[in-house]
Amino acid sequence: MQLTSVKNPLLQKIRRAAASGRPTEDGLVVIEGPHLVAEALRSGWALHHTLTTPEGRERYAGLLEQSSAEVIEIPARAFASTASTETAQEILALVRPRPCHWQDLASPHALVVVLDGVQDPGNAGTIVRSAEAFGAGGIVFLEGSVRVANGKFLRAAAGSIFRLPFLETIERAEFVKRARSLGLTLYALAARGETALQGTDLRIPCALVVGGEASGVSPELLAAATALSIPVQKVESLNAAVAASIALFEAARQRERA
Repeated sequence: MQLTSVKNPLLQKIRRAAASGRPTEDGLVVIEGPHLVAEALRSGWALHHTLTTPEGRERYAGLLEQSSAEVIEIPARAFASTASTETAQEILALVRPRPCHWQDLASPHALVVVLDGVQDPGNAGTIVRSAEAFGAGGIVFLEGSVRVANGKFLRAAAGSIFRLPFLETIERAEFVKRARSLGLTLYALAARGETALQGTDLRIPCALVVGGEASGVSPELLAAATALSIPVQKVESLNAAVAASIALFEAARQRERA
């Protein structure tokens, strides 16, 4: 299929979603660039449409053959006006995330990462990448956090979000209720937490809550969780992604020795 007009409704839909960092009206996520397209295919996400230029169709022939999704060819000028970044490299796709339910986050050794108002897409993506690297079983994005469809987040996560079950735009009270029903112990990273990370048992089924860059973990979550601190020298606190990565590494270290 070929499209030529930059005003085509499909291109306008993609442009709106990419610019807003949110899914399309029908719940599809825009992913840009060959790396993310390849990662989505490898991870079993369903591609609905793939857009490329005549040059891109030739360059990515092998990648395009891996999916049964319709390939839509558009001129380079139209592609440039549709993609949200210059690094899209003449290929993007509309994909539908795999459905996830609360029970998908439960297991005898559950380790769930919870983003509580983390709005910076780079930090959120790094946290998700660390979550996969250190064996977390799922991600919960609470209300006020960056959306998974955000292009900068997707690039920072580098494909990890395609392989981890996740829930997003979850209300805090709903999360606390669900976590308790799943038997998860709640830990919250806080600069002034009364309990040190070292010595805390992270082998049990638990959820690790990471707060937003400016405000930290919300009072509602702090009241429901054990506040963990990471000892530091000469600085008041750590970047959210750094703190989460350290805590996840400690959880992985403990679980390897169990």
